[in-house]
Amino acid sequence: MAFCTLNPKNILIPASFVFMAMPLALFTSLVSASAQSPGDSSAGIPNANIALSYSNSRLPNSVWSGSDKDSSIDSADPALLIPASPEPAAFRSRKEYTVEPSGTGYQRPFSRIGIGSDVSPLGFGIKSAIILDHLFDARIMGNLFSYNSSRFELYGFNTKTNLHMRSAAASLDWYPFDSIWRISPGLLFFNDNQLSITTAIVPGTSFSLNGQTFYSASTNAATGATPLIGTGVLGLHSSRPAFTIAGGPGKFIPRSDRHLSFPFEIGVAFTGAPSANENVSGWACLNAAQTQCGNVAEAASPVAIQFNNALQATLSKLRNNLHMVEVYPLLSYSVVYSFNIRPAPNP
Repeated sequence: MAFCTLNPKNILIPASFVFMAMPLALFTSLVSASAQSPGDSSAGIPNANIALSYSNSRLPNSVWSGSDKDSSIDSADPALLIPASPEPAAFRSRKEYTVEPSGTGYQRPFSRIGIGSDVSPLGFGIKSAIILDHLFDARIMGNLFSYNSSRFELYGFNTKTNLHMRSAAASLDWYPFDSIWRISPGLLFFNDNQLSITTAIVPGTSFSLNGQTFYSASTNAATGATPLIGTGVLGLHSSRPAFTIAGGPGKFIPRSDRHLSFPFEIGVAFTGAPSANENVSGWACLNAAQTQCGNVAEAASPVAIQFNNALQATLSKLRNNLHMVEVYPLLSYSVVYSFNIRPAPNP
């Protein structure tokens, strides 16, 4: 049997390498077991609670950290790199799509008209509009109203009132910025609006003109005296034609397939101050006893001269007051039905 002599250096040097490699092998096995089944307790590694977390420091998506937030272990091993999760797919009902229109539809000039009616201070109105383009319409209107009252007596005046309204106008409807708001300049080219009052003064009734008192004469066959009868006319058409300006919400012709529209309008017509005229016939007296009477149509009669002077002074005061009102109000709410008269062009 041969005996060999052991050198302590030959034993200590390999042993030191073994003891140095054991901690590294143990740590590698712990990491491998946790990566394969982190929640499996049967792996024989108690309390191996190792979680994965992302970090933007050093190497993205490659940082492992334990339960202790203050300690972290970086690894550049490609097998341990965790890729970033993809973006979730968009939900079908929430996904947005941008689609270019295949064409733009519009209405040709003179392709659509509207016919409607309204009620305004001008009377009952009938109007028609036609489309010019997406910003302008042209409109023509006619108004008519008539009222004849029955006779009524008030303070000795037997009175009958007649109101006649007849007019025609045209306007250009402008919709700025293609909005529903409208500005409508126009022209009231026909205006025959007037108010007339016919009064038969009861015989013996007194009345005052320009601060002077007169009496209506009684019928007298011997002298030919007759009671006073007067007709006054208030004309609402001093300026012919008259410029108009109006505006309001609502389009007379919708820029769609809709047929009905309900435009509102407010404005004024520059008709000038109303005119006032009076025509009087019969006999007037200066006293209740009717001893000083005269025919107002006789220019040489002293009573007629006093009466006509007082009447003209009263009319002058009335006309001066009427000059304060030189515009006529326009206010209407219309119902308009629109329809196509030419087909729309292909987009």
